[in-house]
Amino acid sequence: MQNAVCKHLKSLAVVPPTKDYCEECLKTGSRWVHLRVCQTCSAVLCCDSSPNQHASRHAVQENHPVMISAEPGEYWAYCIIHDQAIDIDPY
Repeated sequence: MQNAVCKHLKSLAVVPPTKDYCEECLKTGSRWVHLRVCQTCSAVLCCDSSPNQHASRHAVQENHPVMISAEPGEYWAYCIIHDQAIDIDPY
């Protein structure tokens, strides 16, 4: 039996990336690996493989649970609260 999609992902209206850099890493001169887009405030931040993990930190601190990948060719969304991911339509 497959788990139901969480309420955060079920009500998702995708906000695509508007930047090709991590907003926080750029301020400090840090490097990032991959980018994520907060679906609450549209901040573009680095992934958990990056040294600073800004996207996850932002999600927890700001209570903004859903992020999408900003990587070309990747179309998925992730809810940090429910540790659940779904595929999304290309934006």
